[in-house]
Amino acid sequence: MSAHVCYTRCVSQECNGMTKVVEAGMRYTRITVNPAQMGGVPCIRGLRIPVATVVAMVAEGMAEDEILAAYPDLEREDIREALHFAAEAVRERELPLVNAG
Repeated sequence: MSAHVCYTRCVSQECNGMTKVVEAGMRYTRITVNPAQMGGVPCIRGLRIPVATVVAMVAEGMAEDEILAAYPDLEREDIREALHFAAEAVRERELPLVNAG
């Protein structure tokens, strides 16, 4: 079963039963989507580590070394690519913001 995941301007490529995400000319070589794994959410290199988990750890202020210690299978470039992927996922979308005043 092939899955197509679309985050803004992307296409997908089937590779070894997983879908690698290709974004506006940039191929995310470390982001994979497999409908049979983790409900099809974008993960790091076919591992059961969702991109959202890595991004949340960064957002909570964890240093790269702390993230790598918590997930020994991760590499520094996985963290960077997860952040690039997340940034592109929210680009050019309307997000509901609450007025702070």
